[in-house]
Amino acid sequence: MMASIQTTIVALGPWAWIIAGAILLALELVVPGAFMMWLGIAAALVGAISLAVDWSWQWQCVAFAAFAIASIPLFRRFALKVEPQSEAPLLNRRTEALIGRVFTLEKPIVDGVGTVRIDDTIWRVRGPECPAGSRVRVTRADGANLAVEPAS
Repeated sequence: MMASIQTTIVALGPWAWIIAGAILLALELVVPGAFMMWLGIAAALVGAISLAVDWSWQWQCVAFAAFAIASIPLFRRFALKVEPQSEAPLLNRRTEALIGRVFTLEKPIVDGVGTVRIDDTIWRVRGPECPAGSRVRVTRADGANLAVEPAS
């Protein structure tokens, strides 16, 4: 079985790499993440070089591995440049979106702990002692707890 696969690959020559590259690039359309694209480019590159250079299949595999590994930093550089700016960068980080906002204390801060109502949620706040109804500014978010200071 293995000998027949090797014989087929050797018989196809450089076209085996070009076909493998095309298959990997086609898989990129199905598999998300832009990972198969770089492997497909590496395979096509080995196939293109193999059209001009007569080298053993072992060296072709080594070259494919080297091109695939070299594509990792290229992918990271490319992915960072292409990443779109979000219109709502704090969408899934609700507590971070509260930093800097001013709210009215629902319950007084006693022994460093109180509560505020934000929309339909009651949040625990930590800060200096303040009476109920005082205006406080959120300075830091720590999980479900908000650090506050009196608003000026």
